[in-house]
Amino acid sequence: MENVIYLAGGCYWGVEKYISEIRGVLSTVVGFANGDFDAPTYQQVRYENTGHAETVKVTYDPETVPLTALLNLFYKIIDPTSVDQQGEDIGHQYRTGIYFESAEDGETARKSLLKLEKEVGQPLAVECLPLESFWDAEEYHQKYLDKNPGGYCHVPFSLIRWVKTVDPKAFV
Repeated sequence: MENVIYLAGGCYWGVEKYISEIRGVLSTVVGFANGDFDAPTYQQVRYENTGHAETVKVTYDPETVPLTALLNLFYKIIDPTSVDQQGEDIGHQYRTGIYFESAEDGETARKSLLKLEKEVGQPLAVECLPLESFWDAEEYHQKYLDKNPGGYCHVPFSLIRWVKTVDPKAFV
């Protein structure tokens, strides 16, 4: 069985690399979600205020990594209270978000965010919305940190190495 969820956590290069290392994640694709027009380019999203968020489409096996665990692991690499910024990346395209296709996944995500908000003790800036649209980024952005191991990443490489070693079910 395969499920799909869309996660936005700042620059998608590091988010994609981290998420792809989680046991039970079957594939990742970087792209742009929930913007104002169809098929934007990276340059348009970066410079033209298109409303899109840099997002990772995550296909995963829910038997190996339940959605709650996947989200809890995702929260380890974002500042959930930051508006339109993660690390050195600033702009609306770098906002955090969880975009879902099914009402069930939306409910799971909302409950997860409520729990996180209690833990953090302040309001969160993470969007939790139905997916309206998703457009793949250009090929050179796909698996960017695999192609460019020394490339920029706001996600600490120590966490990328760490997440490979964990049992996702321990994060339910």
